[in-house]
Amino acid sequence: MNRFVKTAARIALVASLAAGLAGCGVNTIPTQDEATKAAWAEVQNQYQRRADLVPNLVATVKGYAAQEKGVLVEVTEARASATQVKVDASTITDPAQFQQYSAAQDKLSGVLGRLMMIQENYPDLKSNQNFMALQSQLEGTENRITIARRDYNETAQKYNTTLRTFPSILWAKTVYSSQKPAQLFQATAAAQAAPTVSFDPAPPASAPAPAQ
Repeated sequence: MNRFVKTAARIALVASLAAGLAGCGVNTIPTQDEATKAAWAEVQNQYQRRADLVPNLVATVKGYAAQEKGVLVEVTEARASATQVKVDASTITDPAQFQQYSAAQDKLSGVLGRLMMIQENYPDLKSNQNFMALQSQLEGTENRITIARRDYNETAQKYNTTLRTFPSILWAKTVYSSQKPAQLFQATAAAQAAPTVSFDPAPPASAPAPAQ
């Protein structure tokens, strides 16, 4: 009987300790860490979706605007660069790797924007069903990327705050001392500058100066 009582008391003690630790936030840091990694995985998923669409887009444009070879080459190279950057869960806590990945994706965004502008100069391309479908999918993907990056930043910010605020900072400095803050996506320099919009007609080309 005494053995039963002692066993029951030990079980009760362990249970109370577990409940106490859970209540004081010992599980908060790993929980938010996993949530941040999941949000990061979704960002990668959306970037990969865009990369998968690019070859078909380039092939479609090439048939209608072969003379735009320079832009097509840039898009292909930017896609290759964006997909060759090696990333994993540790990337979100490594500033250099995170910046490299973000810069490669931003470069692809820029050249894709130039590629989309080509349609204005080629009416046949503008009415091509394949191109229009790909354009629509890319626009949808860009929206998904924006949402995924926003959700990631919100999750990472919450996680970073937990690492620095009381009482969870006590666990961050002891049990989870190896945990590092997550990096955040930031707007590019080009995105921070307001675009210039002008409806004025272009000035006429100046006549060449007469020969002396």
